[in-house]
Amino acid sequence: MTSLIQKALSLGFLSIDEGRSLFRELPLADLMFTANELRKKHHPHGRVTWIIDRNVNITNACVSGCKFCNFYKPVSNEACYITSLEEYIEKIDEMHKLGGNQLLLQGGMHPHLGIDFYTNLFSGLKKLYPTLRLHALGPPEVVHLANMEKLGYREVLEQLVASGMDSLPGAGAEILVDRVRHEISPVKCTAVEWLEVMKVAHIMDLTTSATMMFGHIETLEERLEHMVSIRELQSCKPTGHKGFLSFIPWPFQDEGTVLLKKSGISNHVTSEEYIRMIAISRIMLPNIPNIQASWLTVGKETGQLCLHAGANDFGSIMIEENVVSAAGAHNSMDAEGMQKAIREAGFVPQLRNQDFSWE
Repeated sequence: MTSLIQKALSLGFLSIDEGRSLFRELPLADLMFTANELRKKHHPHGRVTWIIDRNVNITNACVSGCKFCNFYKPVSNEACYITSLEEYIEKIDEMHKLGGNQLLLQGGMHPHLGIDFYTNLFSGLKKLYPTLRLHALGPPEVVHLANMEKLGYREVLEQLVASGMDSLPGAGAEILVDRVRHEISPVKCTAVEWLEVMKVAHIMDLTTSATMMFGHIETLEERLEHMVSIRELQSCKPTGHKGFLSFIPWPFQDEGTVLLKKSGISNHVTSEEYIRMIAISRIMLPNIPNIQASWLTVGKETGQLCLHAGANDFGSIMIEENVVSAAGAHNSMDAEGMQKAIREAGFVPQLRNQDFSWE
């Protein structure tokens, strides 16, 4: 254990076996201490960042049929919608009043919406709100559009960026192991495709993040394999390019999902296990500067403990969130509550943008 801790504190790349040993065998306090020391290497200033943005879903129509998602509808369902420009305007104006200036634009993989729909949407929003930041889509949508339009990933990303997309979320990663993906999201892009889209985005110097949804059918080794894939891709980004600026792991939300109803698979992630996952994320990912604690899915108190276990970011106040909340994530926090929670944990709250800048 001592040699593994020293390797971690030296920013060494731990193997899956080494990460598993630390996760399973190190007492929680020691694991938290190690991750917190690494956090201080990246962020010695004692700040915890947060952001005000709004998660607007472009559409709920989706061909993916992921077994963990209660949000999507088949395109033939009468409850399907496509958000209108008038609705965007109303939502953006409300967000601006609350101090935010970024939309997290995500939604289903609609079988009838091609790249022109998205480029027209992005350019139309930027025409109305020139300073608005669009943190939009994700690798599965890029793969979907590339297949629909018979374009390469770079061509799709270049058109989206030219029309106003500012950054690419790490959505749809789930677990980057195809055994898992074939079971829980068989129509969604493969692990290799997800990583290839991000590789292209990094070459373009597009701001990106990476995520992980765990606590369903995956093994601990597959969680660690996911992290190693993210770490290896980050190591390949061109010198001086941003690459992955953050990593956000959260536990599967099971309420009403197909995984729960048909397979009996529920979320058994305890607070201690989540804190361990945050800590091992910081340890396994020494080349990714920011680790976010998902207070939305685990609650404020567990999130605060994660700030002493390697996390340095508390994410968004989530003015609007429809996907994980549809599966049981019902925590909420406004800007005042976010700052209070960070101060209660012993840190200085720092409002940021998607590039983790506050200047």
